[in-house]
This record gives sequence, C-alpha cells and structure tokens, in this order.
Amino acid sequence: MKKITLLVGLLIIVGFTTLAQTPEHLDEAGFKSKVYDFDKNKSWKYEGNTPAIVDFYADWCGPCRYVAPFLEQLASEYGTKIIVYKVNTDNSPRVASAFGITGIPTFLFIPVKGEPKKMVGAMEKAGFENEINEYMKVKK
Repeated sequence: MKKITLLVGLLIIVGFTTLAQTPEHLDEAGFKSKVYDFDKNKSWKYEGNTPAIVDFYADWCGPCRYVAPFLEQLASEYGTKIIVYKVNTDNSPRVASAFGITGIPTFLFIPVKGEPKKMVGAMEKAGFENEINEYMKVKK
C-alpha cells in the first residue's frame, strides 16, 4: 500500500511539473519557424497556435536582467496557456531589425489571432499580467 501511495504521489508531482513552462531561447531559424518568418511573409502571420510573449534582450542589459525573473514566473504560472520566447538581439540582429527593435528590453505580446503588440522598456510583473489577461485574453 505504501508503494502505491508513493507512486501516485510521484505521478502527481511529475504531472504538475510538466505543466510548468520556462522561457525558450530562439535564434533566427527558431524564430522564423515558431513565431514569424519575416523573409517569406510580407504581412504578419503568426506560426504558433498558443499566445506568446517574445522578449528581445541582451545579456549586458540591466533592465533585461531585471524583468527576466518575472517572465520565468509567468511562464511557470500560466503553464501551457502561453509561451515565453527570448531573442538575444546581439546574436539575432536580423530578427530585431525585422521588428524595428532599437531599444531593449522590447516585448511582443502575440495573441493567437490578430497583430502583435510591441512594448518597449522594463515592466513590473503586474504589467505583464495585465497585457496577458487584457490584450492576449489569457487567464491563469
């Protein structure tokens, strides 16, 4: 009986941890396949089927490092309801250029249908939650 209880408990823990997400780092090829192929499409066409946030950042950027824990928390809290992508602008300058990114951090809030919303500058966690809930229409 103890083995069964232990096994059930372990399955519950594993089940819950698989729902928790972490931000996914994308290079140019990954961005084109998962978010938007800016070479192939002249108008916006989201490649995904889950609302997403794209964080354009650089490792040396202080405000980018400030918001990183908020994005990790949100990815975990919303689970499979949203995806958080991170694009390092130093490593993927063509992706940043395609969106006219001139300052970081910059965030794209992408609903499944409709245009992405671009926001520049660091935000508190509540600001991200507001955009997720109101613009992307996703609730925890």
